[in-house]
Amino acid sequence: MSTSTETLIEALEKLYQLHEKLYELSEAKTEIIKKGDMESLQKMLKDEQTFVAAINTMERQRQEAAKQLLGKSEATEITLTNCIEAVTGNDKEILSELKEKILSVVNKLKDRNELNQLLIHQSLQFVNMTIDMIQPRPESMNYGRPDQKKMEKRAISTFNSEA
Repeated sequence: MSTSTETLIEALEKLYQLHEKLYELSEAKTEIIKKGDMESLQKMLKDEQTFVAAINTMERQRQEAAKQLLGKSEATEITLTNCIEAVTGNDKEILSELKEKILSVVNKLKDRNELNQLLIHQSLQFVNMTIDMIQPRPESMNYGRPDQKKMEKRAISTFNSEA
């Protein structure tokens, strides 16, 4: 196993671990969204940003290790699939397993984020509906017939005052 292969495997393992932690955070975020705890949600978003920054750093390290492994200076054809094809034996199996694990956790993370987005959207709709119910309807700013306004007001009343 070459040092560039070891570096790539280490970077992929760290990427997998970071994505797993991010997925755990997204699961916890779902519960926070359901509870409507905005303070905890803000803290959770800060924690997520920390993990995303760490993932970006590890991704850059992974790309550098892949460049060294493939011996390429340009970043056009440097993929994990190309790296898997370039190595042999046990390294090939390890890289393939890591690729599948990362793809799996990224797909789970994507699904969980879509669920969280849907829950937030529904919460926002509920808040907007509640605000609409609480606020009085604004009267028309247009000029109109004064007697027509009186007739509209009578139609709204549910009590029969003539009885």
